[in-house]
Amino acid sequence: MLNLNQQFDLIRQSATVAMADRILALKAGGRNIVGLQVGDPDFGTHPAIIESALKAMQDGQTHYGPSVGTMELRRAIATKLQRDEGVEYDPASEILVTHGGIHAYYTAMQSILNPGDDVLVPDPSWATHSNMTIMLRGNVIRVPAPAESGFIPQFESWLKALTPKTRAIVLNYPSNPTGAFPSREYLTKLHEFAKEHHLWVVSDEVYGSLYFEGKPTSAAAIEGAKERTLLVNSLSKSYAMTGWRVGFLAAPAQVIQNALKAGQNSITCVAPFIQKAAAFALTDPQIQQVTADMRAAYSRRRQLVLRLSHELECEKVRVVPPQGAFYFFLDMRALNMSSVEMCERILDEEGVGLVPGSAFGEQGEGFIRMVISASDEDVEAGFRKIVKWAENVQR
Repeated sequence: MLNLNQQFDLIRQSATVAMADRILALKAGGRNIVGLQVGDPDFGTHPAIIESALKAMQDGQTHYGPSVGTMELRRAIATKLQRDEGVEYDPASEILVTHGGIHAYYTAMQSILNPGDDVLVPDPSWATHSNMTIMLRGNVIRVPAPAESGFIPQFESWLKALTPKTRAIVLNYPSNPTGAFPSREYLTKLHEFAKEHHLWVVSDEVYGSLYFEGKPTSAAAIEGAKERTLLVNSLSKSYAMTGWRVGFLAAPAQVIQNALKAGQNSITCVAPFIQKAAAFALTDPQIQQVTADMRAAYSRRRQLVLRLSHELECEKVRVVPPQGAFYFFLDMRALNMSSVEMCERILDEEGVGLVPGSAFGEQGEGFIRMVISASDEDVEAGFRKIVKWAENVQR
């Protein structure tokens, strides 16, 4: 038998995608499913963004573009980072346009890791953060971030996880799946830790514009942190452009030089007409208001779930208010059941699609992730069904 890449034996397929495939099959069979499993905004891309791309196509922007990204888009990204995060980047040397946030993360990790390097990743966190490291032949060390500490690792845990081969810390705040994010003071202390131990900080800030009662601090905005921070972002969540696959990496110039090589040898370039639309989205005042309106809608749905939780008073479904993103990480450990079994049974018995918390790490066991990037009606109906199931479930 011919050999295959053994790194992939260490990686599980996406639980989110697997659940989505199963739900599609159920729907094809005639089942009515409340889908609360996919982190995709239920809003359409704004027509003005679509019009910008269409005009660019009509103007002939349908060929190869610069592999680092058009200067127009890199300037727009620099404007966004200064406006929203308060960090200055040189569009000529410190920004790379990528094929979505995952590709930005890939180019970041490819730029700094050597085979055998250790990477510290909080647990729970989005599976790609670990999987990509493994694909690049790095070693993942999971740092516990349990519910009891607000899903933020204690500093003792960071220190305990540190090894002589550790090269990077990966952050994702607001978090998928928990919606948590740390204080500015915490990030300041974490950067001091990174500086002391000569570590890169890779910060996935895809959900940075989706927050509720307080705005998160960018990891790059801490004084002195920019020189060791690789900032990953995209337009997917904040501008309802998941299918457009456009993102960016902002990092020190020497990192971008490596990342550009990774990009050239993986995607060549992002389509110029998509870059034109992205530049428009990042800078047009009307579109910034659209993002604010989406954030307000998620905030309303967040309050809806919190109100229902208070109204239904189910001790088996503990609800922690998320600080950002568009997820609830429901604590159902009282049922003493695996998160996979819970999600499978809720889907089969109540027709609600969810993602098991164990897909995000050991600390996610006993939790389920529920999105609020669905209609108000689906969010309410789905949450009521979850509580009903939990109250009546038989082992």
